[in-house]
Amino acid sequence: MATVRITLLLCITLSLCIPSGSYGAVLVSGGTAQQGSGGSTNRLIKKRSVSSEMEVHSVKIDCNVASRFAHTVMTSTALNKANVSQEVFFEVELPKTAFITNFSMEIEGKTYVGEVKEKEKAKKQYEKAVSSGQTAGLVKASGRKMEKFSVSVNIAAHSGVTFTLTYEELLQRRFGNYEIMIRVKPKQLVQEFQIVADIHEPQGIAFLDAYGTFITNELLPLVEKTVTDKKAHVSFSPTIDQQRKCPDCDGTLIDGDFFIKYDVKRTQGIGDVQIVNGYFVHFFAPSDLPQVPKNVIFCIDVSGSMYGKKIMQTKEALLSILKDLPENDYFGIVIFSNDINVWRPYLSQATPENIQLAQKFIMSLQAGGGTNLHDGVIKSIEMLYKEMKTNSLADNSVPMIILLTDGVPNTWPRDLPQIQESIRDAIGGNITLFCLGFGYDVDYPFLDVLAKQNNGLARRIYEDSDAVLQLQGFYDEVASPLLSEVHFNYPDNTVSALTGSYFKQLFNGSEIVVAGRLNDIAMNDFPIEVSALGFQNDFVVKGQASTQERKTTFPDEEYIFGDFTERLWAYLTIQQLLDKKDKGSAEERVNATAEALELSLKYNFVTPLTSMVVIKPQKEEKPEDALIADKLTEVDGDPHFIIELPDQNDALCFNIDEKPGTIFNLVKDPLTGIVVNGQTIGDKKVDPGTRVNTYFGSFGIIHDKFGIRLMVSTQKILVSDHGKVARLFWSDNTSVKGPNMDLQVTKDRSLTVSLRNSVKFVIILHKVWKKHPYHQDYLGFYTLDSHFFSQSVHGLIGRIATEP
Repeated sequence: MATVRITLLLCITLSLCIPSGSYGAVLVSGGTAQQGSGGSTNRLIKKRSVSSEMEVHSVKIDCNVASRFAHTVMTSTALNKANVSQEVFFEVELPKTAFITNFSMEIEGKTYVGEVKEKEKAKKQYEKAVSSGQTAGLVKASGRKMEKFSVSVNIAAHSGVTFTLTYEELLQRRFGNYEIMIRVKPKQLVQEFQIVADIHEPQGIAFLDAYGTFITNELLPLVEKTVTDKKAHVSFSPTIDQQRKCPDCDGTLIDGDFFIKYDVKRTQGIGDVQIVNGYFVHFFAPSDLPQVPKNVIFCIDVSGSMYGKKIMQTKEALLSILKDLPENDYFGIVIFSNDINVWRPYLSQATPENIQLAQKFIMSLQAGGGTNLHDGVIKSIEMLYKEMKTNSLADNSVPMIILLTDGVPNTWPRDLPQIQESIRDAIGGNITLFCLGFGYDVDYPFLDVLAKQNNGLARRIYEDSDAVLQLQGFYDEVASPLLSEVHFNYPDNTVSALTGSYFKQLFNGSEIVVAGRLNDIAMNDFPIEVSALGFQNDFVVKGQASTQERKTTFPDEEYIFGDFTERLWAYLTIQQLLDKKDKGSAEERVNATAEALELSLKYNFVTPLTSMVVIKPQKEEKPEDALIADKLTEVDGDPHFIIELPDQNDALCFNIDEKPGTIFNLVKDPLTGIVVNGQTIGDKKVDPGTRVNTYFGSFGIIHDKFGIRLMVSTQKILVSDHGKVARLFWSDNTSVKGPNMDLQVTKDRSLTVSLRNSVKFVIILHKVWKKHPYHQDYLGFYTLDSHFFSQSVHGLIGRIATEP
């Protein structure tokens, strides 16, 4: 049997498994396939002929949207034209905010459907199924907005398979529009390729645009858009010849992201309410409201780990943000490392003179020292409360703190729950805290909970060339509050099972969504009141929700998928319960977890509490194969290596398959003195006749000129600096700073090695279920700032990073 991995759709990778006897390798993203062993690296020019006999026959993405709730079905068919069986991979990138609701594989006329179960039960079923056979599972990999779902199956000669994945999400309104993003990267020509979207909005469609990052002038006419008052239809269906890069090429133009952006018509009043089969959803985004002044403190991490590019990008973003502050806003700046410093001990009005002085202060910032996040935030809170008590700020103005940090707090108090509790008590529900986590080694879950506990939200800022735009983009989302203390009031005897009905703020360009269940399914209308604090006065609107217009609103539209209001209610309820389980009391967390799990199972959602198990077809040589799909979080999985390629604005990803115990020279740079080696490990158990899966179990890093040596394994981290040895453990959050090297250990997650004025390495610890019958913990390796390598660099990674 030959094994071929082919990316079918919506994925960034193409991989080809080479049988034993060849050098191991090869998962490629944004580059050419590489193969190598030891210090040599050669390009894989000739493809194996068997791979060309696996044809991706069709790819279809069908998206139906009813009142912002999107139901997307992705279907792909692959045909094995070879005389031998082949393994094919189906890989999809879907939005992080989406829940998978169904997955199926149709093989030789039989359909195998996934089943959503509670995680522990899913693991037990998975363990039972794999104890006697080879396994395939979800490849966990996260991007900025997307997460990857991947499964594999063996296809007999001259046979085929059809994969179908379904997911649902509530489209969020940002900057005045809703966005549907579909990642399309089939990496080969497809006989039948189609993207179709049908949108139905009872409020009416104000505008709609559809475009793709890969759309050329030749492909542009193929993007068809039809928009009527309340409906829109978008399609993109290039023929196989229209997909070609050139008439005689096999390469495809279809490689990028396809976007559909739209907004709905709005009027003043209570907003839009949809009632279907006993459930209602209330959309609220009033138009033409004046902006409420804000009192904002920028709380900025200037610790040693911010040194270099990050502090420069932070400065650039803050200079732009300050310039755009409205003059009736008040602002302050707090910076923290080991110590806490302020620009001024009070808030200043955003006059041109004050903005100019603040910008000079920002330009003078230097990075160095520890991360005293707790005291920095507490100082910000104290400054805001002082101004609030003296009534020196405008009535109804909105107080907020925007926290930017790139690491883990490493000064007293170090206990993260203690920090969260202290800050929560100090804020007392009166200030909104937004948290920005900069880079790869930040403790994002800590920031996420911290923000949720204080009516804010967290966002990861990726350490890329566009970090400035990311920072500015987040600020723009929260820069223009229109209302604060927003309350939605419904009759207690009429509705129940409400999702959140209180919101700290409503920002310009966003939308508030509330859903609930009617006590009487036959009810036709009920009163609604929305109250809030607006610009200079109170805001109150009253109205009546009615089902009287449903016959004209939804006239038996074929693409209104089932009881969408009920599923939207369940989606929102689960999302909010998952938030509550992170920030509530112990009892609230237990109850929220149990309720979220119950709803996830009832509505067949893959959430952080559930997994989808698919038992693959039985084979003569193997009893059963199983795969398990989890909802991804802010973690990473395969590939083993990711190398940043700054000049190409891309990254190269690849795997290595070799015998366990093989030592690879990854980097050897004689000019800088940097050497990196890695040693492979294998699975705990290998079935006869199956391929050995190998991973990296340890890395050694040497910098001769600095006198630094590190040995990193899945159990511990040994550090030697000029002969002085220290031992670190994955079980602790630890920060070590020296004159030539900074180390940051994020508990059970990652080690960041920052060499002074040089390259940065990130080693990821991949934790595997301890009772897993086959797999064990392993390490992943990232190389950042690879442009610091000299042209004399050798080794597997070094050569790739410096090749043009």
